[in-house]
Amino acid sequence: MVLLKGFEIEMYTGTPQGDIVGLSDKIVADLDGFVREPDSRNVEYTTDPLDSYESLLCALLRPRRELRNYLQQLGDYTLIPGSTLSLGGSDRFFRSDPANPYHDYIEQSYGTKVVTASVHINVGIADPEVLMRACRLIRVEAPLFLALSASSPFIDGKATGYHSTRWGLFPQTPSHVPLFKSHTHHIEWVEQQLSLGTMQNVRHLWVSVRPNGDRRPFDLNRLELRICDLVTDPISLLAICALLEARLLQLIDNPDLDPLTQSQFSGEELITLTAKNEAAAATSSLDAQLTHWQDGRSIIARDWIDEIYHEVWAIAKQHGFSCFLSPLQKILREGNEAQHWLQLHKVGFDTQCVITQAIATTQEREIELQDKLCTPIKA
Repeated sequence: MVLLKGFEIEMYTGTPQGDIVGLSDKIVADLDGFVREPDSRNVEYTTDPLDSYESLLCALLRPRRELRNYLQQLGDYTLIPGSTLSLGGSDRFFRSDPANPYHDYIEQSYGTKVVTASVHINVGIADPEVLMRACRLIRVEAPLFLALSASSPFIDGKATGYHSTRWGLFPQTPSHVPLFKSHTHHIEWVEQQLSLGTMQNVRHLWVSVRPNGDRRPFDLNRLELRICDLVTDPISLLAICALLEARLLQLIDNPDLDPLTQSQFSGEELITLTAKNEAAAATSSLDAQLTHWQDGRSIIARDWIDEIYHEVWAIAKQHGFSCFLSPLQKILREGNEAQHWLQLHKVGFDTQCVITQAIATTQEREIELQDKLCTPIKA
């Protein structure tokens, strides 16, 4: 058994010099498969749920190639990596849909803290109780996925002190979300938040991991990991997804893999511990000092990820996707995108130089992968 998985990818549009320009109204009007975010400077596309990593790779690349071709028709525009307004523009909102009342609420409540680009990873789990257990486990391990994906060390041309400024500043809403003990607990809690007004609608649950489905909170069929910064390299993103899938397959086979039963901490203590781990991962990513949910031991994020990697390697191999998991070792060895950028910044490259280089590298990588692996798919 392998699981269905898919991605929601948010990306900024702008110039090859790194200036972010809002074009989502034009993109959404003219291209199928793209949807607008509250701010016009980024745009989102979603891949269909697929079981094959080879198919997922091309599903990630094809919309980006289509979008790049379209942007070239509009002018000298491109896609910009990173998860924050790296070179400027965080002082104001550029509304993509001024008549949308939910967007009114978002702008007024959160400002540009939510004008970020990211990747949400969705993995199909049909049984709602298994899904809740999966959400519990991945919630307490979500800081590890943030550590692998961090790509937002800059805002407005300055290093912020975070590896993931996006998650460091992001307004997690509601402010306190428990580990759901059951599907019934989740339904009751969501309905209570809606009645209290702490959630504006069923989508207004902005936490690192949430159960998702076509009629939330009742009909649920997938886990949505929302903590990751934008990972522009498809091979790296698939490796992160493979780690998530292998961990979920391990959990499906092992009902005891549950923080509510296998931790020395209470549910409330786990939430507090996890919040601290998320903050540490947002600051230092793979070098973050974290607290293990099981026994409270202190562990570096990189070492914890490596432990899980070796636990689940045989599962990935058994299910035929270990070759997509193995590039994770390169991230652990060489660092994530934020760490690469900060290394360049430390030796004297200014932020614009770092970002413009990343823009060119991202495009070259897409072309290389498309030509080598996705030739049947027309851009």
